[in-house]
Amino acid sequence: MADFSLTTVFVVPVEQDALPTDGSTQDLTAGQVGIYLNDYSVATDDNIDDAPYFYIAQGRTNTYLQGSKRSDKIKGCPRHYACRSNVTEWYKVTGCPTPMVQITDIDDWHVKCGDIVTLTIRAHSSYLDTLYFNGLTRSVTVVAPCCECDGDPCEDVDVSDLIDAFIEKLEAVAPNFLLPDGYTGSNPDNIYLTKFFTFDNVGGTTLRITGLPLTVYGLPCDISAFPYEYDRMWFRTFVYSGPATTADFIVSDACNIVADSTVIQNSNYAKGTSEEIKQLEKNYYSYQAGYLKHLYKMMGYNGNFESWVDDTTTYDTYYIKFLDMESQVWGDYIREDNLVIIAVDTTNSGMISDLEDVLEAALGTVTDASGDCITTTSTTTAAPATTTTTTTTGN
Repeated sequence: MADFSLTTVFVVPVEQDALPTDGSTQDLTAGQVGIYLNDYSVATDDNIDDAPYFYIAQGRTNTYLQGSKRSDKIKGCPRHYACRSNVTEWYKVTGCPTPMVQITDIDDWHVKCGDIVTLTIRAHSSYLDTLYFNGLTRSVTVVAPCCECDGDPCEDVDVSDLIDAFIEKLEAVAPNFLLPDGYTGSNPDNIYLTKFFTFDNVGGTTLRITGLPLTVYGLPCDISAFPYEYDRMWFRTFVYSGPATTADFIVSDACNIVADSTVIQNSNYAKGTSEEIKQLEKNYYSYQAGYLKHLYKMMGYNGNFESWVDDTTTYDTYYIKFLDMESQVWGDYIREDNLVIIAVDTTNSGMISDLEDVLEAALGTVTDASGDCITTTSTTTAAPATTTTTTTTGN
């Protein structure tokens, strides 16, 4: 998104519930964010579209040899079509601390009495792909129940019983081993599927596989470390006749696929978490520091670095990408651009309203690029009937 943009991040303190209405940049208190016109006066939704340009500014704690932190010049023309805006992108992402997990349904089974059937799951994430070539792959094989006496071998088996047999194996835990002193332990190389998935019999006809949110790792005390990583888990499922294959790649073969696998919800990333916004502060700190631009392991050496992130909240983020008004270039053919990211506590309705009113007066209606947010998911299993309740918030 911002690989080649000069990026400035403004994190609005949680206690600031409105934009400044008077004064200028020198009146900004530490952390306070405001929008100002070219003459350093406060921008409002009435005057911002008539100004040659505006910029975002934030007060600093340390003002020695440096003023407020400021973006470059932004020009919008929502009502004056004769002018030319330098803004190329203007959108927002509403914060969602709960990552969407993948849900896959397996149904339409075609299994006969005594068939050998295998279910293979291949899961991917940043860490899983680091640990395992081509993702974490696990297979379970079951033998369909034999027909009763005088039964028709051409009829499909009881699907609910078959699903229960798969769930029993999918949830199985490898046996413990005996240590020399008589204690038992588990093999650390065994990664159980229940660490990543839940399995449910839905209505006696569908095996539902739901991914679990990834483990959240602790942040190191080293300020120079960049620990936050955008990650999600997604997976493929294959249900086929015969024993498990040892091939590195599984390709669906219409001749031996015995059930349909359908993804009913794709996984996605959490958005606007405090850890993510803290990482942005680190990534783009040096772009706006007047001096002491580097981040060192020892906190005392980072005299200018300050974070306005509250660990207990989630943030809405606003993105403004724009070209330099002076037409500076990286080279002979690529224009340099800038990106402003403004992070606001998602519950700070006053500041969000102020910010959108002023910026939309200059840039037009903001595009909502949030996508859906899954807030709650609960599943109750009781074969042959299962009920699942999912609350989706569209943003």
